[in-house]
Amino acid sequence: MKRYVILISGRGSNMQSLLDTRLPGTCAAVISNRPDAAGLAWAAARGVPTAVVDHKTFATREAFDNELAAEIERRGADLVLLAGFMRVLTEAFVRRFEGRLVNIHPSLLPAFPGLHTHEAALQAGVRVHGCTVHFVTPSLDCGPIIVQAVVPVLTGDTAHTLAARVLAQEHLVYPQAARGILAGRCRLEAGRVIWTSDATSAEAVLRVPEDK
Repeated sequence: MKRYVILISGRGSNMQSLLDTRLPGTCAAVISNRPDAAGLAWAAARGVPTAVVDHKTFATREAFDNELAAEIERRGADLVLLAGFMRVLTEAFVRRFEGRLVNIHPSLLPAFPGLHTHEAALQAGVRVHGCTVHFVTPSLDCGPIIVQAVVPVLTGDTAHTLAARVLAQEHLVYPQAARGILAGRCRLEAGRVIWTSDATSAEAVLRVPEDK
């Protein structure tokens, strides 16, 4: 059975959705760069191993990333899932875990990379918004797309209401993508996402919620 780790920096709502889904693998650890991350206590209360690699104790990003990578490898992880992990990883780290490092981003990439995506979507006047699960590459929020979910932008939406609608979809599509990878139905090959022929159409396409 494959092993995975989840990286968090805060409460880890996406971490909770991943663990609640009972993925086809073993969660080797939930790791945070912040000792006070609320998600650590949530995971520990459910018997999931936890660890802290505090970025504030390292003089450079490279030193932190090296220790984080070593911790991940000590856990024997086949897959690394970023779930609200608020650190920009160095290219060396990303290359080290290429093809097994996955992130979820709260926009329909390539639109609105970076922070404050919901505010940016409202300012741009888009009619749909959403989230993207993607493999991580050295270019921020530019990795090959695994799956996306779309939500409508409604009249009167605020960044808060729009974020809540997107987050509900994040909690569905991130476990969906992780399950596909751990089960061997999805992989990164030559820079492209490949879903195997036995993957269901619902796994490998854009998700549009029925309840608009």
